[in-house]
Amino acid sequence: MKNTPLTDIHLALGARMAEFAGYNMPISYAGIQDEHHAVRKGVGMFDVSHMGEFIVRGRQALDLVQYVTSNDASKLSIGEVQYSCLPNGRGGIVDDLLVYRLPEEMCSEGEQAFMLVVNASNMEKDWNWISGHNRFDTRLINISEQTALMAVQGPKAAEALQSLTDIDLSAMKYYTFAKGRFAGLDNVLVSATGYTGAGGFEIYVAAEHAVQIWNAIMEAGQAFDIKPIGLGARDTLRLEMGYCLYGNDIDDNTSPLEAGLGWITKLQKGDFIDAEFLRKQKAAGVQRKLVGFKVEDRRVPRHGYVIEDAEGNVVGEVTSGTQSPTLGYPVGMGYVPTGMAAEGTQIAIVAGGKKLQAVVMRAPFVK
Repeated sequence: MKNTPLTDIHLALGARMAEFAGYNMPISYAGIQDEHHAVRKGVGMFDVSHMGEFIVRGRQALDLVQYVTSNDASKLSIGEVQYSCLPNGRGGIVDDLLVYRLPEEMCSEGEQAFMLVVNASNMEKDWNWISGHNRFDTRLINISEQTALMAVQGPKAAEALQSLTDIDLSAMKYYTFAKGRFAGLDNVLVSATGYTGAGGFEIYVAAEHAVQIWNAIMEAGQAFDIKPIGLGARDTLRLEMGYCLYGNDIDDNTSPLEAGLGWITKLQKGDFIDAEFLRKQKAAGVQRKLVGFKVEDRRVPRHGYVIEDAEGNVVGEVTSGTQSPTLGYPVGMGYVPTGMAAEGTQIAIVAGGKKLQAVVMRAPFVK
């Protein structure tokens, strides 16, 4: 099991630790509910250094990114970020990821550069997949082990961080990034992105500076009651927003169109992996859709629970579920036939010997 550069800090803080994607990660510190509310209402910081980062650099860097991802990276200007996925050639998804269009100062003349940020659990799989399709004049550089990543999330994130940087955080648009001085270090990448729906930033630094950055953020954030946040609250926060989790809501057997990710699947951009399959699937219409739902019961729906229609027929299964700390009732996501995807459709979740009544609800659950 691997450690992140911040593992010793998590242990010193008394975090409850567990293995996640091969890493020893903090699940919670003060408790998931308290940490969840800290991010929704104030500011909290996650260690997400387990994520993978690949640099794509070369004369045909854009061509490679365009071919292996579903979104249209040609639309990215320097300093912009894009959510995308890697189609798997069989109608499914290798992974979902972020694509960063990097400044060209790090390139030779005529080159472009991108950074791909991938899920920790898929790092090796993604690297092999992208490398295996690199028939272009470009090269891949895996900087995952040399990179630390902290996510500072919540409505007070900009205020908590501003004293540390010369970047005007309040002026940054969602899904953009900037490089600048941060906590005494030059050329730190600060990105207006996150996985919580609460606003905030993700900060990429060299692994050897991770402890320095963490401590500086915690000190600067004291006036705003910043809290360390574990992966437990990260999951409840993302689920309240209806954000997909790879391995639960999307995987090698789900298409982006079924998962409601048509908005990151640009079918007219030209040739890319699964382009023809996805065009045909869109024309024919998908047979099932990923939907959100709320449970009219106190029991929490769990991954793998069967979904039934009003007549008791098995129609799908739960992919994610939790007790929403913000709403005070259970919510979840799962795949159902397209004809049952309309908001307000009554369904039942089979939890052992009990059937939980539920209703399809449009995500995000928390507006």
